[in-house]
Amino acid sequence: METLLTNAAGRAARYLKEQETGRVYPLPEALEGLDWFTQPLQENPIVPEQVLAELDEHGSPGTVASAGGRYFGFVIGGSLPAALAANALAGAWDQNAGMEVASPIGAALEQVCRDWLLDLVGLGSGWEVGFVSGATMANFTGLAAARHALLSDQGWEVETQGLFGAPPITVIVGNEVHASLLKALSLLGLGRERVVRVPVDTQGRMLADRLPEIDGPTIVCLQAGNVNTGAFDPLENIGRRAREAGAWVHVDGAFGLWAAVSQTYAHLTAGIEFADSIATDAHKWLNVPYDSGLVFVREPRHLRAAMAANAAYLITSDHRDAYFYVPEMSRRARAVEIWAALRSLGRSGLADLIERTCSHARRFAAGLADAGYQVLNEVVLNQVLVSFGSPEQTRRVIAGAQQDGTCWCGGTEWQGHTAMRISVSSWRTTEADVEQSLAAIIRVAQHVVDGKT
Repeated sequence: METLLTNAAGRAARYLKEQETGRVYPLPEALEGLDWFTQPLQENPIVPEQVLAELDEHGSPGTVASAGGRYFGFVIGGSLPAALAANALAGAWDQNAGMEVASPIGAALEQVCRDWLLDLVGLGSGWEVGFVSGATMANFTGLAAARHALLSDQGWEVETQGLFGAPPITVIVGNEVHASLLKALSLLGLGRERVVRVPVDTQGRMLADRLPEIDGPTIVCLQAGNVNTGAFDPLENIGRRAREAGAWVHVDGAFGLWAAVSQTYAHLTAGIEFADSIATDAHKWLNVPYDSGLVFVREPRHLRAAMAANAAYLITSDHRDAYFYVPEMSRRARAVEIWAALRSLGRSGLADLIERTCSHARRFAAGLADAGYQVLNEVVLNQVLVSFGSPEQTRRVIAGAQQDGTCWCGGTEWQGHTAMRISVSSWRTTEADVEQSLAAIIRVAQHVVDGKT
C-alpha cells in the first residue's frame, strides 16, 4: 500500500507541475484516447499498480486543467495545497461523517469549521451549518428548512403530511435567479415556474422598488454574486422589508458570500444578517477539492426538523450528529479539507485570495477594454463579461481561445448580448497567467475581427 500511495502521489505531483505550462483544455487526440476505457470488464483481477498506471496514462491527458492558474470557466477554483493533501489523507481515513460515533474526527472538524465560518462571514454563533456537496444541495437544504418553518407556522407538518393539501407558499426570485436554485425548488415540490419574478437592472440586481407585496407564507430568494456579472441584489433593503413582512429570506451566495471575508469587498454583503438561510460553495472561492458546499441556517430547529431521520440502529451522540443537518446520511468528511484550507490560509490569507483574484479580474477587463473590446459589466468582484462585436464574432473568439489552449473561458448570453465570461477563482492564478491569457485572447480576437480566420 505504501508503495502504491507513493506512486499515486508522484503521478499527482507531476500532473500539477505540467499544468503550469501545459494546455488548459485537452487536445482532440487526448479526448479520442478516452475511448480506451470503453472495453468489457475483464474476468480476473489486475494489480493496483497497473490500474493506477492505466488511469494516469489514459485519463490524465483527457482532463481539463481546472486546478491550474489559467482556467477561468464556470467559477471553478483550484485546490489549495493543504486542502488537496488533506483530501488525500481523508481518503485513507475513509470516514463516514454522518454520525459522531462513525467519525469522531469528522464531527469535531465540522464543529470547529462551523464556528470559524460563522465568524468569517459575520453571522451569529447561534446559526447552524450543514456540509453538503455544493450550492445546489445547499440551496435545497436551506429552502427545505424554509418550507418546514413556513408550513409549520400554518399548522402543517410537511415532513409527515407531504405537500398534498398544504397551504401554498409564494416564492419570489429575481429575473436572473440561478438555475441551481430553480432546480432546488423543483425538487422540493415548490415548482420552477410558480415563482414570482422581480425585474432586475443591467447588472442583474433585483429592483427593490419592484418587490411585490408580501402576504402569507413567502420565501424571498436573493443573490449574492450574480454568476455572470458578480453583482449583488440589494440585500439590506429587500432583506429588511421581507423579514418585517414575515417572509423567509434565502440568499444564494454560491461564490459571492466569500466577499464578506475581505475588508475591501465586505460592503457588498451588507444586509446578509437579514437572511434566514444562505447557500455557498467551498469548492469555488475557498479552493477546496470537489465536492464541497455549505448551508447556513439562522434557526437550527428548522433545519433539523427538515433533515431529521431516525432508525433503531442509529446511535446518536450528545453533541452534534451531522446527518440531522443535511440530506445525506452516509457521506464523506468534507470538513477535513475545509479545516485544512482555513487553517493554512488564516483570515488574512483568505482575504488576500479574494482580493487578488478580484484584482486579476479587473486587469482582464482593463486589458480587453484597452484593446477595443466591450466589457459589459461593472467589475465589482471576480466576473468579467466581454463582447467582441457581433454574436458570431464573439462566439468565434471564444471557440478560438479555447482551441488555442493557453486559457479557457466560457460563453454566455447576457441581456441580449453574446459574451465571453471570465471567472477568476483560483489561488494559482498569477499576474503572469493573466498577462499570458490576455495576450492569447486578444491575439485570437484580432484575427477574428480582422477576418483572418
